[in-house]
Amino acid sequence: MNKSLIQKYNIAGPRYTSYPTVPFWNKEGIVYNEWVNSTKKAFNESNNSEGISIYIHLPFCESLCTFCGCHKRITKQHGVEEPYIDTVLKEWALYCDLFSEKPRIKEIHLGGGTPTFFSPENIKKLIDGITAKAEKCEGFEFSFEAHPNNTTKEHLQTFYDLGFRRNSFGVQDYDPKVQKTINRIQSFETVKQVTDWSREIGYTSISQDLIFGLPHQTKESIIDTINKTKTLKPDRIAFYSYAHVPWIKGVGQRGYDENDLPSAEEKRVLYETGKQMLFDLGYVEIGMDHFALKTDSMHKAMENKTLHRNFMGYTASKTELMVGLGMSSISDSWYAFAQNVKTVEEYTEIVNKGLIPIFRGHLLSKEDLVIRKHILNIMCHFETSWEADEMKFTELTECLERLTEMKNDGLVNITKNGLTLPEKARPFVRNICMAFDLQLIRNKPTTRIFSMTI
Repeated sequence: MNKSLIQKYNIAGPRYTSYPTVPFWNKEGIVYNEWVNSTKKAFNESNNSEGISIYIHLPFCESLCTFCGCHKRITKQHGVEEPYIDTVLKEWALYCDLFSEKPRIKEIHLGGGTPTFFSPENIKKLIDGITAKAEKCEGFEFSFEAHPNNTTKEHLQTFYDLGFRRNSFGVQDYDPKVQKTINRIQSFETVKQVTDWSREIGYTSISQDLIFGLPHQTKESIIDTINKTKTLKPDRIAFYSYAHVPWIKGVGQRGYDENDLPSAEEKRVLYETGKQMLFDLGYVEIGMDHFALKTDSMHKAMENKTLHRNFMGYTASKTELMVGLGMSSISDSWYAFAQNVKTVEEYTEIVNKGLIPIFRGHLLSKEDLVIRKHILNIMCHFETSWEADEMKFTELTECLERLTEMKNDGLVNITKNGLTLPEKARPFVRNICMAFDLQLIRNKPTTRIFSMTI
């Protein structure tokens, strides 16, 4: 990779799990009835054709991983499990009351926090409660995130019996110094155990998360981590850039400072080294940050141009309506976004009043919807087109002019009716999307609110 291009384009920018991105949602938020009506509209348009997705946020962790940017609650008191699940099921019932017919579920994903903080019995209570009010689509995909240290074989069997066939283990890095700094100490033997159990039980897609750019991380530790990972051969690997945003994430990321992090040049080497090793192992790059074996559904979705991106990241199946349940969850009706309140106490209080517990959101304009499609196309397929009239918008010419320098650097090919990204442009996909991001351009932030793009 050209070192000068990394230096030139490594700027702060969004990861584009949505457009508009959260900092540029309407300042006045979204009116409650607007969200309700938007949800009904999306459900009526998509339930019979593609079904709906559900994301459930399970926020509890027994200890704080200092690199983490998720909304979580640190506790060792497992008495929080049942009351929280009862509230999630009440919230789900509020959504089901909006629907004109029984929902058809295409996808469920459990994130956190630590979903495997919850006992197998309570996981069963949660999923049974969700599916009791719904039907499952043909080819449904249920998945969950897991911490290797507290995932038991009983957890894995329970999830499998409930229809889950994909899991994702947070590994990050195996270097003891890195693990101690980020307070995520777990052995390779532990990760191997849960991976072996998963295969023995019958999971068809096992994913692992690795991160480059962590404090005290070196080229040698990346090589060691991926060499260990290759012996387990997960079906998917997320190879994320560490987002150091202590001004947003607070106390955890303030446990170390930028002097403990790899320099921009060192981080580039970590990225290039890891990426090449994954290629050598037979993984194919999927969108941004993700790699999959050719046998995995994520790769097949990329080939079939059905790959989708939302607040859960990349997904092999698209639905117009994604219902987010739980504290801090974000829902997406395609026409609007809405986020739940961010504390367990407020979440519980509002749901018990019989209200969907949203506190902010964004109703997409016609222009937003067009830009959203272009950014999704670029993020998922490394191309987009404005040949159809509905894909044109007033400031298209200005957006393309902002790509002139990247075009001259060989990072984007622009024709009369569309653009494509060559292979070498993939690390810069966020930068290319930024040229289309009219909300970012018009409301240019005066303080840093995003992580670096590379």
